[in-house]
Amino acid sequence: MPADSRARRASTGAKTSAAATFALVFGVAGLLSVLTAILAWVGLVLGIIGIVLGIVGLKMARRPGVTGRGVAIGGLVLSILAVLIGLGLAAGITTFVNNENAVDRLQNQVNDLRDKLD
Repeated sequence: MPADSRARRASTGAKTSAAATFALVFGVAGLLSVLTAILAWVGLVLGIIGIVLGIVGLKMARRPGVTGRGVAIGGLVLSILAVLIGLGLAAGITTFVNNENAVDRLQNQVNDLRDKLD
């Protein structure tokens, strides 16, 4: 059997873990959602799902014939970043809303803009 056909057959036997791939997809989607700030809560949820899938993907990548360790690590890192940024935004928004002076300043700015439009 030629070496080329053996190498081709060996490379087609290994498959990338679906969980690792989905972890990367959820990590990217979560990070992009969190960075929009409007969809931060969606990004937080996607990040949590991505973390779970990343851990499952790492465990599946240990099996023989299954690859995707790097993909799972990438998805895990992006998902963790999405969760951390989402929690930071949530903490910042909560702090802002609980600060009466900040809310009053924002209300005054909205009222000034409304007066200018009328």
